[in-house]
Amino acid sequence: MDKWISRLDSSNWLGHIKDVLTTACLAAQCIDREGASVLVHGSEGIDSTLQVTSLAQIILDPDCRTVRGFEALVEREWLQGGHPFADRCSKSAYTTSKPRFEGPVYLLFLDCVWQIYQQFPCSFEFNEHFLLYLFEHAYGSQFGTFMCNNEADRKKVKLSTKTVSLWSYVNRPEILQTFLNPLYEKNDGVIWPSVAPQSLMLWSGLYMRYEINQSASEDAWKEIVQIKQHDKELKLKAVKLRKQLSELQKEAVEKNIIVQ
Repeated sequence: MDKWISRLDSSNWLGHIKDVLTTACLAAQCIDREGASVLVHGSEGIDSTLQVTSLAQIILDPDCRTVRGFEALVEREWLQGGHPFADRCSKSAYTTSKPRFEGPVYLLFLDCVWQIYQQFPCSFEFNEHFLLYLFEHAYGSQFGTFMCNNEADRKKVKLSTKTVSLWSYVNRPEILQTFLNPLYEKNDGVIWPSVAPQSLMLWSGLYMRYEINQSASEDAWKEIVQIKQHDKELKLKAVKLRKQLSELQKEAVEKNIIVQ
């Protein structure tokens, strides 16, 4: 265990998460509090730039915290923005070799989203399973959404005529239901994530999902779903009873049973 922790520390992964989130918060702060225009530009504008611009939008725009809004964000910023998925995700994230252009840029972005989700669990319409699903399909998928390096390459090989979009599958009602967060309550405000060391955690649901039994967590979420459903039913019943009470009071007044 000590060796594993040492290797985790030497990777500086949580440090990278902190740096990206700090930069995104700075950009969002300039926009929200100063009303300024912000230019974000990395070396080529297809890696760290996309991380910062995407996270800034999630911080500022509540629509980006919904399933459809997040899909649009990935489509707009990452796919149409030219992130080279074919090169960056050419090997599994668990491989021991590292091709020249490979790098977990998109994974780092998803990890940052998960960190914000952990701090604001009621502000996201989607759940952790949705983020895990997007990670998996970036590295290996029967859908064509994350194939090729850019839009020009996708058009060149006529990808849209040969494959199905991941979004079309995810948005099917019976599938979408599995990705919804039962704790979600729309929050129209700006959310400011903490980047303090004690606020950032290892994403065990991804990196240790084969080492840690997730059944307890899954059972807890099932229980939460049942409680939320029961709460919804009770609220509907309360509304119905209030309506009946109002009708009875009105009838009693008409019959002079009670005097207003």
